Amino acid sequence: MIQTKVMITYEDLDHKARYVARMVGVEGEGELTITKISDKIIIADHTSVPDSMRGKGAAAALVQYLIDDARSKKQRIIPLCPFVRAQSMKHPEWADVFDIR
Repeated sequence: MIQTKVMITYEDLDHKARYVARMVGVEGEGELTITKISDKIIIADHTSVPDSMRGKGAAAALVQYLIDDARSKKQRIIPLCPFVRAQSMKHPEWADVFDIR
């Protein structure tokens, strides 16, 4: 089975932002939205992907991009989004970027 690559972009919307997932040949886009509390604290609000992207790794790619971005910016993530929270529990190696309250 050939896996379609997930392409992630970042859109800065002032105190909000979003990571957008697109796949060549796959209709729609997924997103992971965040709220920027400060330069060091962000809230992962919501993750969604259309049915056309389900099971193709798009949501996981969005979370991985969020983690990598937070690490590079030395930020902590408060995971209000249930999917991001669940992923944080499955990956103890990400503990350095999560602020579980």
